[in-house]
Amino acid sequence: MDIDENYLVHFTKETNLYNQMVLGTLLPGQLWTPLPHFFQAWLRLYLAATLCYFISAGLWSLYIYHFKRNVFLPEAAMPSRKAMCMQMYVTMKGMPCYCALPAISEFMVENGWTRCFSRVSDVGWASYAWNLGLYLVIVEFGIYWIHRALHDIKPLYKYLHATHHIYNKQNTLSPFAGLAFHPLDGMLQAISHLIALFIVPTHLMTHIALLFIELMWAINIHDCIHGKLWPVMGAGYHTIHHKTYRHNYGHFTVWMDWMFGTLHDPSKDEAKII
Repeated sequence: MDIDENYLVHFTKETNLYNQMVLGTLLPGQLWTPLPHFFQAWLRLYLAATLCYFISAGLWSLYIYHFKRNVFLPEAAMPSRKAMCMQMYVTMKGMPCYCALPAISEFMVENGWTRCFSRVSDVGWASYAWNLGLYLVIVEFGIYWIHRALHDIKPLYKYLHATHHIYNKQNTLSPFAGLAFHPLDGMLQAISHLIALFIVPTHLMTHIALLFIELMWAINIHDCIHGKLWPVMGAGYHTIHHKTYRHNYGHFTVWMDWMFGTLHDPSKDEAKII
């Protein structure tokens, strides 16, 4: 899709609106309006992601570890407060880098370097749905192979991914572990979202929303509660990944692990116990 300079104005207006909605609500204007547009976007993403992380992980942890204590998980599987605090610390060290990636993607979109579009009416709902499906396939494929490479390539694992895999038992995993990565690791696993923008016509608001959905999903799959909703790659699958290191590299679905022979179904383990 060819994009002229007049059309690019829509992207900048759209991201300005998001900046105003988030920063204008959370901060006095004199603190953020003098910043260059790129840094406004980064600050908006940083504040929004931080709030989403602490509110969602905090409320879910309160529910499963306090109000539903011993209902979803046995006492021996409960993470300690010290473990959760360490996960928060690691996450917040990486958060500035995590948020740089979507800020860069917005910059690229605003300059017409990607295949993004601003309004669904520009392409129609049928094309929007088709391209969204392709976008998700690219993201699933990319996350699978990047995640697998982070395990298979020893220096990448030792210096990047091992930070996340110190949480390898139920009583060390929690929703707060969902973003507890080395900063470069977190960026690598999300870079498929940016790459997809150069391949598939993508709705900008949908792209931003999917990044936040991924944040929420990462929180969810570290709670060790198996949802049993096939073909979703839920926490049951991901807990196995943290135990074996060799299975279930996928993100939203089981398809990539099934295709490439690394799927380990948690229901099989349950059947052995029974």
